[in-house]
Amino acid sequence: MRRLIICELDSLGIGAAPDADEFGDAGGDTLGHIAEHCAAGKCDRTGLRSGPLHIPNLVQLGLGAASAGARGRTAPGLEHHGPITGAYGYCAEQSRGKDTPSGHWEAMGAPCLFDWGYFSDKTNTFPTELLEDLADKSGVSGFLGNCHASGTTIIADLGAEHIKTGKPIVYASGDSVFQIAAHETHFGLQKLYNICDIARKLVDPYDIGRVIARPFTGSSSATFERTNNRRDLAVPPHMPTLLDRVSASAGEMIAIGKISDIFSGRGVDRLVKAYGMDGLMDATLAEVATAKAGAFIFTNFVDFDMLYGHRRDVIGYAAALEHFDRRLPELLAALRDEDLLILTADHGCDPTFPGSDHTREFVPFVAYGAHVLPGDMGQRQTFADIGETGAAWLSLQGFGTGTQAF
Repeated sequence: MRRLIICELDSLGIGAAPDADEFGDAGGDTLGHIAEHCAAGKCDRTGLRSGPLHIPNLVQLGLGAASAGARGRTAPGLEHHGPITGAYGYCAEQSRGKDTPSGHWEAMGAPCLFDWGYFSDKTNTFPTELLEDLADKSGVSGFLGNCHASGTTIIADLGAEHIKTGKPIVYASGDSVFQIAAHETHFGLQKLYNICDIARKLVDPYDIGRVIARPFTGSSSATFERTNNRRDLAVPPHMPTLLDRVSASAGEMIAIGKISDIFSGRGVDRLVKAYGMDGLMDATLAEVATAKAGAFIFTNFVDFDMLYGHRRDVIGYAAALEHFDRRLPELLAALRDEDLLILTADHGCDPTFPGSDHTREFVPFVAYGAHVLPGDMGQRQTFADIGETGAAWLSLQGFGTGTQAF
């Protein structure tokens, strides 16, 4: 009996989507621009990486060809030599946002054809009445920040004041999100979680997709660092997803990393906590080795987005791609004869772009397995083609929101 493994390379967009200009993202191309910077010698860092982008295993599966189809030309370093072993294509997004829930939900069969709420003002971002209500219900004296910001920058700027005053740091981005940062020791991790639980209820009338707890440690702006105790409080998907289909079947839905948070735990049979590129890959390999027939293993590799895309770290992003590529053969070797592996993304986060927000891009749809016919799947009109294909592979009911690719 078949199994499905999906690796979400968080934020690995492969070229500006047809409607990118509506989002201010015309020309966005996460993978292509990284490859161009590497080829131009702009991504050399002693002890980390140097030279053109080197991801031969991903290219052999078809990622370079998918990128070429999406952007209209092959990016330097992504040329394939020899036969491509996977089926490859690129998906446009139907959902009206370019955020994490929209991308994940659509790929699992549930496009978000509605408008999320956003806190779009760059300063004085959150309504006064919302912050006053949150302070009153949580027992804090007030908040710091109240702006759009990079998460690492704002804790460097306000972390010391937060420790001194006990006021949590609140901030937003271009996503439908309300983020709260606090020091794990001086403020307390559970206290931060409690405030986020309260905030989750308070932002529901604003149609906000996620409240995110952003704990950090350290003693000064030079040493403040976010920890792996992040928690995402998302609204549940508005319709059934592939996770629900698998959970209701004889198969097991196994969510690795932040997947369970993104789907508000719905349809998840087992949550596997893992952090970092190697930790997430190790957890994936462990589940592939033991999961039974009918299983769906879904892993989000968040570091691409969280550590490099949002921080506009082109060199770090390139090194992370190369690191993933070096470990990819372990995953391919672990697959069983009836397995289907899909590599995709949820949006772009072009590290060469100004600002720190996601970018509206095509995402890759790369599929591999002993029974997958290699070749070009072309442009897909929705991420939901991934969910339809996965459902069909596992002999489950589809969604009618996309088209089965094979």
